[in-house]
Amino acid sequence: MSEEAVKPGYKKTEVGVIPEDWKFMRFEDVMTGFFSGQTPSRLKPEYYKGEIPWITSTELNYNIITDTNEKITESAVKSKNLKKLPKGTFLFAITGLEAEGTRGKCALTGIEATTNQSCMVLFPNQELITLYIFYYYEKFGDWYAINYCQGTKQQSYTGKTAKKLPIAYPPSITEQRAIAAALSDADGLIGALETLIAKKRAIKQAAMQQLLTGRTRPPGFAGEWETKRLETVVECLDNLRIPLNEKQRAAMPGPYPYCGANGILDYVNEFVVDDDVILIAEDGGYFDEYAHRPIAYRMSGKIWVNNHAHILKARTDFSQGFLFYSLVHKNIMPYLASGTRAKLNKSEMNKIEVYLPLDRGEQESIATVLSDMDAEIAALEQRLEKAQQIKQGMMQQLLTGKVRLVGSEHEGDAVLC
Repeated sequence: MSEEAVKPGYKKTEVGVIPEDWKFMRFEDVMTGFFSGQTPSRLKPEYYKGEIPWITSTELNYNIITDTNEKITESAVKSKNLKKLPKGTFLFAITGLEAEGTRGKCALTGIEATTNQSCMVLFPNQELITLYIFYYYEKFGDWYAINYCQGTKQQSYTGKTAKKLPIAYPPSITEQRAIAAALSDADGLIGALETLIAKKRAIKQAAMQQLLTGRTRPPGFAGEWETKRLETVVECLDNLRIPLNEKQRAAMPGPYPYCGANGILDYVNEFVVDDDVILIAEDGGYFDEYAHRPIAYRMSGKIWVNNHAHILKARTDFSQGFLFYSLVHKNIMPYLASGTRAKLNKSEMNKIEVYLPLDRGEQESIATVLSDMDAEIAALEQRLEKAQQIKQGMMQQLLTGKVRLVGSEHEGDAVLC
C-alpha cells in the first residue's frame, strides 16, 4: 500500500492507515473454510444433466449468484465429495489471477450450490459478517492477488497463502453492518441503472428494426422507400486519410481525436477532416459481431483518420443520421474480401445496399428519434459511471475508517449517524 500520514487516533498497517480501535488480522484468524470444489469427470456427460448449481470462477463478478451456467447431479456431487454451500457463502477466484479480468473477483451465493476447483470458500467467525468481507475483498482483492499470489506463468492462491491475507475491520458488528448496508445501497442504485440501460438499449434496438425497415413510419409520412447502393447516397473521402504510427503520434500530442477502425485511438495536434462524417471499418472491424457491436461510428468536428476506416459523407438529398443508423449494425459479411483478415474494400463497400425513404424529411425524422434514444442512454451511462465512482469513493473511505457510520471515540473523525 502507498505511504500515508498517520494522525492521532490512527495506526499504520499493511493495508494502510486505520483507526486505532479497528482490528488488523489475517484471514486465518477470523475465518474458516479455505477449501475449493472440483470438476466432475467430463467423460460422463450425464453428470452435467442435473439440477444442483455448480459455480466456476468465470461466474464470480462482485455479484450474488442466483443461477449457474452448468448444473450437476447428485451422483456427480458424490463422485467428487463436493460440499453444498449454503446461501450467503463467500467465494473468491484462486486461479488465473495474472489476468486483470479474473484477479480480485469474488461473489456471494444466493442459492445453495457447489463449486469447482477455481473458487475458494470462506466462512467468517463471530467477529465478522460475510457482507463486510465481500466488500472488503472487492476493494482489496486486486492488491491481494498482486502481493500474495504464487506461481510464474499462472498466478494462484493455495489454502496456505489465502490464510495469510490481511484484513482490517471495526470490532463493532453494528458498524460492519452499517458499512455493508451503505455499500449495498450503492450497489442497488448501480444495478437499477444497469437494468434500465439494458431495457433502453433493447427498446432502441426494436425501434431500429421497425423504423429502418419502414414497418413503422413517423407521423405524417407516407412516401415510397427504395433500395440504393451506398455509392449513390454518400461521398467517400478516403483521400483524406493519413496513417500515423505510435511514435509519430507521441511527437504531436494535442486535442484532436485520432480515429481508427473502431473508434478513437489517440489525440493529436492536427486534423485532416473538419466535418460530420461516418467512419466504417475497412479492416479490423467487428464485422461478424455486427448485431451487438458497431461496425461504424459517427464523428463531428476536427479529427484525424487513419487508413483502417472509410470516411463517408451523405450526399445532399440524404440524411447523415439516417445513413449512420442504417450502417452501424448492418450485416456486411457478404461484401468482405476473404483472407487472414476480413477487409471491406472500397469497391465492395460501394455495393452495400441501403433501404431508405425518398423523402429526406422522413429520413431526418427517423434519425432524430434514434438520436434522442441514444442521448437518453448516454445520460444514463453517465449517471451509472458517476454512481460507480461514488461507490469506489465510499469503499475507500468506509473500509479504511476514514469515515465512520456510527459513533467514534476519536475526536475529528467524520461521523455519519
